[in-house]
Amino acid sequence: MSRLLFGTDGIRGTVGQSPITPDLMLRLGHSVGRVLKASFAKPTVLIGKDTRISGYMIESALEAGFASAGVDVLLTGPLPTPGVAYLTRALRLSLGVVISASHNPFFDNGIKFFSASGEKLSDAWEANVEAMLEQPAQWVDSAALGKARRLDDARGRYIEFCKSTFAGDLTLRGLKVVVDAAHGAAYQVAPEVFHELGAEVVPIGCSPDGYNINAGFGATDPAALVKAVRESGAHYGVALDGDADRLQIVDATGRLFNGDELLYALVADRLSQGQPVAGVVGTLMTNLAVELALRKDGVDFVRARVGDRYVLEELLSRGWTLGGEGSGHILALDRHSTGDGIISALQIFQAVIRSGRSLADQLDRVKLFPQTLINVETRPGFDWRRHPPLLQMQQSIEAELGSSGRILIRPSGTEPVLRVMVEADDARLAASCARRLADSVQVPSAAGTP
Repeated sequence: MSRLLFGTDGIRGTVGQSPITPDLMLRLGHSVGRVLKASFAKPTVLIGKDTRISGYMIESALEAGFASAGVDVLLTGPLPTPGVAYLTRALRLSLGVVISASHNPFFDNGIKFFSASGEKLSDAWEANVEAMLEQPAQWVDSAALGKARRLDDARGRYIEFCKSTFAGDLTLRGLKVVVDAAHGAAYQVAPEVFHELGAEVVPIGCSPDGYNINAGFGATDPAALVKAVRESGAHYGVALDGDADRLQIVDATGRLFNGDELLYALVADRLSQGQPVAGVVGTLMTNLAVELALRKDGVDFVRARVGDRYVLEELLSRGWTLGGEGSGHILALDRHSTGDGIISALQIFQAVIRSGRSLADQLDRVKLFPQTLINVETRPGFDWRRHPPLLQMQQSIEAELGSSGRILIRPSGTEPVLRVMVEADDARLAASCARRLADSVQVPSAAGTP
């Protein structure tokens, strides 16, 4: 079933423009409520949000929509996305709702949904919601309206859950950590978690004003973290994004470790503890060096489509627990049902403390392959799979690279652009091959044919 409203990570857009308008949010809450009532006699949903000023408007509209369908609502206020997923499962609720646009600027916002088990919902469920939106509203009568209340201890519950994923015989005492919450949903939670486990915490990006989320701070803009780590003499820095499901880590030298490296570090730690790792799921963009290192360790590796929801689907289908993306979405399903930046950081620090080795030392055998990505403008509907010059060049370069590199070609899902990526153990070779591939795309004129 095709989806028009939902993207790869829920619904997202610019506030005040469809679909992020109060009228559509009210209808969305009503429609989701009706879908829920097909499975639950009296559904209760949990609504959390990040720190964007638009969160107030969207929260109110969704609350009214759910109530009009006869659904009760619990409100958490600002809380990381994985916190909503955890509480939805822990409180045996029907659905978790997150109001956030993740790493986007403040003028965007969006909606994510989690099932009763704390997992992201399927494409089919989202398609059912879209179909319900097309139906006339069915307002319940006054006696059947839903009620709303605040969940006052949401933050404390989630803090304790995060701490419970860290080994009970270990402590962060003696570790100085800069914590950058991107002025987002984790601005209160993240510093407290690391502090309560014993770390000396230097908070930055923890003063939201409704407008500064992700602005110059956080996982997608780590320069402030690197600066703060160096100036404070910290051992490590942790950067989260606006809703805290994404992670970047910096060490005392200013070296930035991306999600691919952190995922490998988690696997290596499990193996060092004698824990079996049947396999790992990455994405089409996962660095080849990580795949080669995992296979050398005897760990199977498969690639899913880009997007943590697709990594999760692949993990569940195979019964595996570890996966992630280079952007910092890391899944450890034996710790949480979804990606969690705070918990991922705790797992990394656990590995550092157990081994007595720095993160850089643990990753000394994983030398990331240089990647060159070129965006090639095309016209709408351009079918690169039927473009002989590109296909011929692709075949030639694949033979040239052999096992020392790879090619990834994929169209953008939002604009008429073809993304051409080449990865090789030599940076100049990667750049040369990518340029030759991009140049082989002879974009036809509007009147021409491919």
